[in-house]
Amino acid sequence: MQGNAVVGQSGGPTAVINSSLAGVIDAALSSKDIDTVYGMSYGIEGFMAEMLIDLGKESPEVIKGLRSTPSSALGSSRYKLADEDLPKILEILKKYSIRHFFLIGGNDTMDTIHRVEKYCNEQGYELYGIGIPKTVDNDLYGTDHTPGFPSAARYNMLSVAQSGVLARDMQKVDKFVIYQTIGRDAGWLAAATALAKRDESDAPHLIYCPERPFDKDKFLEDAEACMEKYGWVSIVVSEGLLYEDGSPVSATRSTDAFNNKEFGAMGGASVGLNVHRILREATGHRGEFQITESLNMCAIDRAVPLDLEEAYGCGKEAVHMSLSGESGYMVTIERTSNEPYRAEFGRTELSNVALRAKAMPEKYINSRGNFVTEELVRYMRPLVGEVPHYIKLARHFVEK
Repeated sequence: MQGNAVVGQSGGPTAVINSSLAGVIDAALSSKDIDTVYGMSYGIEGFMAEMLIDLGKESPEVIKGLRSTPSSALGSSRYKLADEDLPKILEILKKYSIRHFFLIGGNDTMDTIHRVEKYCNEQGYELYGIGIPKTVDNDLYGTDHTPGFPSAARYNMLSVAQSGVLARDMQKVDKFVIYQTIGRDAGWLAAATALAKRDESDAPHLIYCPERPFDKDKFLEDAEACMEKYGWVSIVVSEGLLYEDGSPVSATRSTDAFNNKEFGAMGGASVGLNVHRILREATGHRGEFQITESLNMCAIDRAVPLDLEEAYGCGKEAVHMSLSGESGYMVTIERTSNEPYRAEFGRTELSNVALRAKAMPEKYINSRGNFVTEELVRYMRPLVGEVPHYIKLARHFVEK
């Protein structure tokens, strides 16, 4: 349908979210059926205030540069859409003759598109709404993985590998190191750190994900066994870690606008700190803790080339779908081969994704619940790129 298009970015950024934005802009500007491409400044919240950017007036150098720029260039928002907002949104869509509606985001974002598109159709206004997946958590249904996840996974994998070398060499000072990843409902990012491991003694030794309850006694038993065997222990914990009774290890009680538990700031930091305290009090040993929070969302220097290309392709595919008359879908990535890695774009209904989080399958976590399986490693290996190898001294000691 002839008309204008609008694109917005929602929720937390990724290292490659602007690559998806560039894909939308490039595909839309090259179409004869789209006159103007608007950008929402600060998501749906900015859209309702008519804070629109004419993206067609940006220089080609800027659009190209988006593909190597971190964070959310348009500005993001975590605004929870209310029913009373829908008439206002429809009014603005009509005012600017917008017929193609794109949002780049996670499951809450897919719910926003779904509700806007459904309301417009009920009101007799033809609108094509397509979602473009984005989240470092990798917890969206219907897609093999989400753009942004491979780069964040690589960030965490490299961080654990390098901090593991440090912890190994400092074991006479600190006996353990705890690395906390983000991941509210799913442990994909924590699990990805397993690829840092080449030898049995390499970091990480223990990985704890929210898909399995955290058992304090078993944890202490496993951690002490590692310290006995290797002289130190590397532990990775997900921010969403829960005890058997469902209470968070972070001990946080705050929630966001979507009623999701807030693990950021001091609430999130207390996951790593609480696990650190548990181990320190039980053993008397010193230890380090590392909490990256949002750094893996914006580390363009560690972005995976595959991730950047797939993110860009998702943006272009969304426009092609909309121009073909498709609506109410999210673009998906469907893996067709693992060795060598091949994938193609597909689609899933927005209702399949909205307000749901995809946990890791049971087959990816070992029976003890303290590490991942080889199946997870095979799934992850094509996504994170080359895994570095750090040398170890042979340590030929001189005879006394």
